Amino acid sequence: MPPHSSSHIADPIEQSVHISKLGLLAVGLLAICLSPIVLTNPALLSVLLVIPVVVGWWMLRVRTTVTADGLRLRRMFSSETIGWSEIKGFRFPKRGWARADLTDGREVSLPVVTFGRLPQIAAASGGRVTDPYAAADRAAREKAAAESSAPESSAPESTAPENSAPEDTEPGSGPESDPGTK
Repeated sequence: MPPHSSSHIADPIEQSVHISKLGLLAVGLLAICLSPIVLTNPALLSVLLVIPVVVGWWMLRVRTTVTADGLRLRRMFSSETIGWSEIKGFRFPKRGWARADLTDGREVSLPVVTFGRLPQIAAASGGRVTDPYAAADRAAREKAAAESSAPESSAPESTAPENSAPEDTEPGSGPESDPGTK
């Protein structure tokens, strides 16, 4: 069961995770590349121009919308709405889109959602989904704060580096010195 919202979490905003519109340039390029083939025999090969149209329609249609109430999934030929109370957890396979494990035992694919989109989903979920990037960042900041507030008395007494030259040798006479830079 997802945690309840608390007063310190900002109001969730609706987020839509969709394929970039920049991909439509590739669809246009595909149509341009298919046109010489179609022009060789337009009566027979004009059906090939359906391919870029279908791919473009798919790119514009497929999306996952995250709201305060749940997820709205739009696939090529269907739509589905899933409430937060129905979601047990998420799974991110190595390849492909994320999957939501539902309380009724089903597993549903979340169109276009990948692990990299988790901050966007976390922001829109109202705290129901945690952002692993924010948790790692917070842990790093806490570690840095703990290290900087450590008492100075626990530091080693010698501050000279271990590889430093003995005091009785002349500076610049070591094997790592470059005589041409003096």
